[in-house]
Amino acid sequence: MDTVITVEDLRKTYGQTVAVRDVSFEVRRREIFGILGSNGAGKTTVVEILQGLRDATSGRVSVLGLDPDREKNRLRHSIGTQLQSSALPERLRIVEAIQLFAHARDVPVDVEATIATWGLEELRNRPFGALSGGEKQRLFVALALLGDPELVLLDELTTGLDPTARHATWDLIRQVRDRGTTVLLVTHFMDEAEMLCDRVAIMDRGQIVACDTPTALTANSGEPVTITFSATNGYQPDQLLSLPGVESATASDGKITVTGKGAAAVRVAAALAEHDVTPDDYRTHYPSLEDVFLSMTGHRLSEKVPS
Repeated sequence: MDTVITVEDLRKTYGQTVAVRDVSFEVRRREIFGILGSNGAGKTTVVEILQGLRDATSGRVSVLGLDPDREKNRLRHSIGTQLQSSALPERLRIVEAIQLFAHARDVPVDVEATIATWGLEELRNRPFGALSGGEKQRLFVALALLGDPELVLLDELTTGLDPTARHATWDLIRQVRDRGTTVLLVTHFMDEAEMLCDRVAIMDRGQIVACDTPTALTANSGEPVTITFSATNGYQPDQLLSLPGVESATASDGKITVTGKGAAAVRVAAALAEHDVTPDDYRTHYPSLEDVFLSMTGHRLSEKVPS
């Protein structure tokens, strides 16, 4: 697959403070690539360097084959952006915002088609200040996609939205990818990264500590799979300990809990069926991206990053 973004040994310092430390990753064409991390992890700094808004202290960065530092004006015409602090004048109407941004980007835009594509027909004459959070994000996505850029950078797009608006915004992001645009998504929401991203880079204290698909990250995390079910017919869990991958099997208060790795869940289910034990409440709990993040960083995503 074509590589859209290449970052090698990227470093950004402010005096003695290291904001980004030796970061390397690639983004492939037509994927949703997520950068996941707590507030202050360095995510926004990386994205601002990719756009040419900040200079790198050292390292190599290529975006669509261009150097964001030396060729930012050329790059501006090929990417769409939505920054974490995006805002517009309160009285600016949606139709005026689209016209203004199209003029600023110097790209031909069919305003009516843009309004229709992103479901803004009923809002076309509404001022920005009267829009809900979800409506504002729909407008920001429309503005970021003006001129059909090859790449769009979205920074904390769903912060402050209610669950309904967040899920609607996720649908917009999928539409962006389905149109053929590569998406780099910066987020500190675990479920957002898990639901949307083809690959995720986990960032902590200015470094990338892991990068892979959400499925691969959880599968290779080393965290155990947990199986729970009710004890029936006097079944004793000790006999499950001989199964490959099973690490523990205990009974407490009528519940049996089994932990293991790999295909342990499948082997446990097969062993139960062999002994005609078919509990209705058999549950398998696989490691989540939250578990991966905690094991790799030592803190939860919602917690303040330790100094």
